[in-house]
Amino acid sequence: MKADNFSLQQYFDRIGFNANPTADIATITEIMRCQLFSVPFENLDVQAGKIVSLIPEVIVEKILGRNRGGYCYEVNGIFAMALEALGVDYQLVAARPMFYPARRPKTHMAIVIRLEGGRWLCDLGFGSYGIRAPMLLNLVDTEVKQDFDTFMLTKISEHEFLLKALIEGVWINQYAFDLSPQEWIDFEPANYLNSTHPDAVFVQKLLVVLHNSKGRSILFGDMLKTVENGTVNKQTISKENYPSILSSKFRLSMP
Repeated sequence: MKADNFSLQQYFDRIGFNANPTADIATITEIMRCQLFSVPFENLDVQAGKIVSLIPEVIVEKILGRNRGGYCYEVNGIFAMALEALGVDYQLVAARPMFYPARRPKTHMAIVIRLEGGRWLCDLGFGSYGIRAPMLLNLVDTEVKQDFDTFMLTKISEHEFLLKALIEGVWINQYAFDLSPQEWIDFEPANYLNSTHPDAVFVQKLLVVLHNSKGRSILFGDMLKTVENGTVNKQTISKENYPSILSSKFRLSMP
C-alpha cells in the first residue's frame, strides 16, 4: 500500500509516535496504539452524502493533511502505508461482520502481518469493540486481555478465524476472516456499499470512535457512550451539539 504523498515522519507526527521505529512486534504494537488514540474511526463523509475515496493519496491528505479519521479502509490503509515504509510483511484480509442477525458480505478490511516467526491480526478500523494490539493467529481459544477489553480468536473451519469480544460478561462474535490474498482494488465494491447502501450502518447513523488508555468514546447517532476502566456511561446528544462534541471528544470538525 503506497501513496506518493505519504511521509512516515508526518504519520508519526500525526499519531504522536516519538520512539525509534524498528520492524518488531513491540514497535508495531506501540504504533497501532498511538494511531488508535489519535486518529478517530469516523464516517462524517458518508453522513455528508459523499462516497469515501480509496485513492491512497486522498486518504493521506485527509488523515495526515486535515487531521481527519476515517472508516476501516482509510485508517487501516494509512497503517498499511506505515508498515510498507517500515518493511513489514503484511497482507490485507476481507472480513465478514458476524454480529448481525442475518449473514452479511465481507465488507470489513483488516490486516495480517508476519513478524518474529508468527502471523498477527492488526485492525484499527472496527469501531467500538475493535482490538487494541496485534493478536497472534496461532493463539486460539485463549482469552487475550488488552487494557480493559478481552478478546479471543477461534477457528470456525480449517482456514477461517473468528474474532470474539467479551462484552458485559458475554462473548460476542465480531468478524470472521481467512487468509485468502486480497488486493486494494478488491475492496472497492464493499466501500461503495458502505458509502451508499441504505441498509449500511454508516449511511444510517453517525459513528465516531476514539480510543484512549482507559477505554474509548463512541458517538453513535444521538448516543454518546464513554467507556472508562470498564464502566460505561451514556448520554443523549442533540444534533445542534454535534459540533462541540466532535471537537471536544474526538478532535474533529464537521466537514
